[in-house]
Amino acid sequence: MGQIYRNFAAKSHTMSLLVIGSVAFDAIETPFGKSDRIIGGAATYISLAASYFSNKINLVSVVGGDFPVTSIQMLEKRGINTKGLQILDDEKSFFWSGRYNNDMNTRTTLVTELNVLGTFDPIIPEAYQNCEYLMLGNLSPEVQLKVMERIRNRPKLVAMDTMNFWMDVALDDLKKALKKIDVLIINDEEARILSKEYSLVKASRVIREMGPRYLIIKKGEHGALLFYGSRVYFAPALPLEDVFDPTGAGDTFAGGFMGYLAQSGRVDFDNMKRAVIFGSAMASFCVEKFGTARIENLREEEILQRVNAFIDLSQVDIDLTA
Repeated sequence: MGQIYRNFAAKSHTMSLLVIGSVAFDAIETPFGKSDRIIGGAATYISLAASYFSNKINLVSVVGGDFPVTSIQMLEKRGINTKGLQILDDEKSFFWSGRYNNDMNTRTTLVTELNVLGTFDPIIPEAYQNCEYLMLGNLSPEVQLKVMERIRNRPKLVAMDTMNFWMDVALDDLKKALKKIDVLIINDEEARILSKEYSLVKASRVIREMGPRYLIIKKGEHGALLFYGSRVYFAPALPLEDVFDPTGAGDTFAGGFMGYLAQSGRVDFDNMKRAVIFGSAMASFCVEKFGTARIENLREEEILQRVNAFIDLSQVDIDLTA
């Protein structure tokens, strides 16, 4: 893959990234403990992860009057522009509660309260209109389509996340959205459901025929696959001593992935491979504490050490003369 180190001080030269998704409350139970109501949501994790690579992160989401001002200030301290965060004072923020099983890969949803997210109408501020990269977090395909219709100039790269729920209840809108994007980021179960193929190679071909040129299939503790044309790249997952909370890991991956691309300004397969490594590194931090606690105050040195650990994991030295 070559050298993938980039100077984090170059953030001021990055391209702008527009993030659309939920800013919310979560309550989580795992075999290692439980959290009370903490800050979560796809856009929160994406924006925080991306902020380590770019200082041009523009957020569009909605919260209720119950959302703490201190949490909004935390996002702003990370350089995230919250001008597009709607605050509906008389309503409540989206809330999700779930319990993870012992394998930490499967979970049971205990409570889902859509609240403000149920009627979310994304408003794109004028200052966001010329975004160069767009990350559509996991929302209804109807909302994702609205966002793409409301941005006057198509971004350089449009990436999207979705889930099996939308495949069941909004497949027609989802297929319309897929025709308008460049990168789809989903997990292996979702890829199989969407494509109706068990083989991920076959699934990738079916899904890319729906629209996206690039497909990333996340496999949790088994790494991630990147598909483009006839090419495939596999990024391993880093074995970790402590995994406390997988919530938000996929969104953190997406944030690291898109943040790196925005910093580098390059959209090609080789740079996508580098972005997958950075996304994987950021996701590996996320699972080490509950909620966003681990990714709120990372140091540049930590990130680079973790990236190098991924590089070491994916390389092998062979001496054919030995």
